[in-house]
Amino acid sequence: MTPQPGKPSVLFVCSSNSGKSPMAAGLMEKLANDAVDVSSCGTKPGTAVNQESAEALLEKGIDISGGTPTAVTEEAQRAADVVVILGTNAQLEEVPGTRYERWEIGEPSLRDIHGMERMRLVRDEIDARVHRLYEELVGE
Repeated sequence: MTPQPGKPSVLFVCSSNSGKSPMAAGLMEKLANDAVDVSSCGTKPGTAVNQESAEALLEKGIDISGGTPTAVTEEAQRAADVVVILGTNAQLEEVPGTRYERWEIGEPSLRDIHGMERMRLVRDEIDARVHRLYEELVGE
């Protein structure tokens, strides 16, 4: 991500960059409509975007199926105004001077909710948090 002057930037990070962080990035990109620079990565990137994550976003008109998980770098963290760490599995050494938020996303599978029902609940929780962050960054 190369931030543009005057434009806020967000880096979403999860462990694999195959589920939660690409979902958050896709939701923010759609909401922000180019008002925010958005990227995502993982601490231990997987090999492909999670199919259920992609399907859950496609229900909202967002296609993340072609994304490729990438590794988080110190440079990417420094470039972001806000680094959002999703879930408890991703462990990240914080870069001084960078703002971090950790979003602990509820895990529906602990309540015996699985499959697409689980993924929709995860998507909707992330979406609500993305909306709050967007309002804070853009002031709308």
